[in-house]
Amino acid sequence: MNYPILARYLGQFLLFFGLCLLPGAAWSLLHLEWRPLAAFLAAMAVSGALGGGLWFLGRRADGRMYNREALAVVGLGWLVAAGIGGLPFWIGGMFGNPVDAYFESMSGFTTTGASVLVDIEAASKGLVFWRSFTHWLGGMGIIVLFISILPYLGAGGKQLFKNESPGPDPRGLAPKIRDTASILWKIYVAMTVVLAVILMLEGMSLHDALCHSFGTVATGGFSTRNASVAAYSSVGIELTLIVFMVLAGTNFSLFFAVWGRDWRTLVRDPEWRAYILVLVLATLAITADLWFEGAVDGLASALRGAGFSAVSVMTTTGFGTADFDRWPDFSRAVLLLLMFVGGCAGSTGGGLKVIRLLILWKVAWERLHKAWSPRAVRTIKIGNDVISPELQHTVLVFFMLFLAAAALGTLAMAALGLDLVSAFSAVAATLNNIGPGLGVVGPTSNYADLPTAGKAVLSLLMAIGRIELFAILVLFSPGFWRKN
Repeated sequence: MNYPILARYLGQFLLFFGLCLLPGAAWSLLHLEWRPLAAFLAAMAVSGALGGGLWFLGRRADGRMYNREALAVVGLGWLVAAGIGGLPFWIGGMFGNPVDAYFESMSGFTTTGASVLVDIEAASKGLVFWRSFTHWLGGMGIIVLFISILPYLGAGGKQLFKNESPGPDPRGLAPKIRDTASILWKIYVAMTVVLAVILMLEGMSLHDALCHSFGTVATGGFSTRNASVAAYSSVGIELTLIVFMVLAGTNFSLFFAVWGRDWRTLVRDPEWRAYILVLVLATLAITADLWFEGAVDGLASALRGAGFSAVSVMTTTGFGTADFDRWPDFSRAVLLLLMFVGGCAGSTGGGLKVIRLLILWKVAWERLHKAWSPRAVRTIKIGNDVISPELQHTVLVFFMLFLAAAALGTLAMAALGLDLVSAFSAVAATLNNIGPGLGVVGPTSNYADLPTAGKAVLSLLMAIGRIELFAILVLFSPGFWRKN
């Protein structure tokens, strides 16, 4: 590990991150909320002091950033950013416990949407705005934003981008990685603005429209209402959010390919077709189950509830319009499986990602084929792309580590007193960055009553799920920290 290089880049990131607190401070000032405003200024001071100190230590660093330093910057950057981002919640009086503030902040930045806030509507507007804005920063990635703004990162920026981008194979949209990051953020901002305008036309206030836009485009799920989207009782708002949740769960590089070229690029993409197919089949299956079991009033209500919940869960957004924890077991089982599927690679969605499941299916089918035809030579392909043995191995390792994290997390939560359903769904909902689970963490409950140790475990799982295991897990390896 090149510690001066690590100190320099991490310091620069924290100096940059301090500026990201400005919108929350401005929103508090707009609503004349003085204590939250002071909390934001204090958090900015902490971020500036810590970032400035690290930068000073590494200001004369020699050499370039390699993958080890990039992993450390991404992993430590997210863990520290969540701590600084939680300071306004704690100092501003939203939470009396720093662990609760850290949990809420980590849930925001990782776009999980799991909350320990009991009464959202009674909270400060500035803090509620910041709570949703953390979704927006974390959705595309605060490291990616950092790369898109700073022009001199060079090869180091490429390493940072690779380690923060969700999915097994982030695509470059331009020759320079900074241009790629800039393009992605322009698409992201445009989607947010369009959605906010539509929601305002459908009756939301500016505050509510912005917060729900941040949560939708980032697939986060924090709402400004205690009852989430159900509070609006609007079919139009629900349909709008469904469309934008589906878009947010799509690989953003496909939007760039479609723009000004050929719209058929989208429907030709194997991952996107599988993504839409799973959403449609899950919606139809849940609709049929709700209707036949008489769990809702009529076919239209079944389709409305099933469609919104399936999209919200699979895209890992986590908005709620129904208490699906009271649905029949089959519907709940489908939603639990959707938690692990997630969105497409290169989207703001969490989960395993559709492309990884496609690769796992192809590998399994190839091994099955070899059982009856051992001499056959078959190439594993997704569309026209050949899946290299190295990528197959990486996906298999990721899958095993992901399952191990889910199993260990469930054991830890069960040891802390949660029943099996609540323990497993809490881990599934946080590791896959969804938010609501089943049982005591169901869609009409939250995580406030969990033990403090449990909140710490779930905070770590949220970080592991958002930056996809490696950038967090390597921090616990002693060999990772040895000097070069």
